[in-house]
Amino acid sequence: MAKKLPDPVLVGLDIGTTKVLAVVAEFNARGQMKIIGLGHHRSKGMKKGVISDIESTVQSIQRAVEEASLMANCDISSAYVGIAGAHIHSINSLGVAPIKNGEVDELDVRHVLEAARAMAVPSDHSILHVLPQDFTIDGQKGIHDPIGMSGIRMEAGVHVITGSTSAAQNIMKCIRRCGLEANALVLEQIASSESVLSHDERDLGVCMVDIGGGTTDIAVYHDGFIKHTAVIPIAGDHVTNDIAIAFNTPKTVAEEIKKRFGNALIQLVDKHHEIEIDSIGGRPTRKLKRWALAEVIEPRIDELMMMIQAELDRSGFHNLIGSGVVLTGGTSGLDGIVELAEEVFHLPVRRGLPNYQGNLEQAVRNPIFSTGIGLLEYGLARQNRKGRSLEEYSTEEKMSKSIMGRLKGIFA
Repeated sequence: MAKKLPDPVLVGLDIGTTKVLAVVAEFNARGQMKIIGLGHHRSKGMKKGVISDIESTVQSIQRAVEEASLMANCDISSAYVGIAGAHIHSINSLGVAPIKNGEVDELDVRHVLEAARAMAVPSDHSILHVLPQDFTIDGQKGIHDPIGMSGIRMEAGVHVITGSTSAAQNIMKCIRRCGLEANALVLEQIASSESVLSHDERDLGVCMVDIGGGTTDIAVYHDGFIKHTAVIPIAGDHVTNDIAIAFNTPKTVAEEIKKRFGNALIQLVDKHHEIEIDSIGGRPTRKLKRWALAEVIEPRIDELMMMIQAELDRSGFHNLIGSGVVLTGGTSGLDGIVELAEEVFHLPVRRGLPNYQGNLEQAVRNPIFSTGIGLLEYGLARQNRKGRSLEEYSTEEKMSKSIMGRLKGIFA
């Protein structure tokens, strides 16, 4: 009989275009994570990070959650849920507020963040996150944590992230249909950043690129805080489709040969190495040179990298990413992708794996788990408020105005 989920246990639910992952972890008094349950199921009903078929999505979530619950031997009733898709938009904003008693306290911080989020949002969008970048007190800039400082007037630069209300409603509907509650809807690149980026990278400047199945999600950090986010509607599924069309093979087979034999850089492939692939309609299998597969993959990955480069140039933060680029997500496991990215960006590039050591480490030290592990890290920081409290006001202190509060009212 499954035991009731205890308080120190959190659940992360990554509902992606190609897979649904449920990760269950317990935390000790020092905040150290121990993963006790994993659920992994093929995603059906998702397209480019957005739900296109509710029934299929519900079934995929149920299968993943049931698998994780069985492994963890506990009932799952709530989870931190990732949200992604091309509907996500972001903007940097500035808020100003007086310091009431001459010394900054948490209430002053709330007030200045509320002033920063008082901006026009499209009627079909809601605010997901309001993430502080830095504070200014009486003209003194570059303050990271203003609490306890003296002053009269405080300004806050924030990064505001919005998402489609209907897209979030559909996620909530699926979660509720599975008998779960969402602790929070978390932008997936923020979650992935939690698990793969180091503090030094955030300080020096880094671009985290999460290449999933349907979308590629970007997050730029500098001086310890997030500066820019973006979504590019090209990702791993486009590579799979290219392979399927080029070699007249089913998509399931194309996905398999992409993972096993694919390479994003032709010059790294042995021209004499042959592989065998299935054909459509019961036709006999065929042999294919591996370099021919790379000839299909490289142009699409190169196109993606050029789009990421263009987004960085457009944002104005390209010169601030001193520590380079971190690639994560399932497609980042493709051979040669790091080398190709270095050729495009002219910056150091590494593959980002979840920063986790402990139980089931071999299973989760894989870029496909970056978002799932990051959701747990986000949830722990949100509950403990240790060293991260300034980043949590938007999703907790003003729930009635946030997307979660609106959706709770709809589905209560």
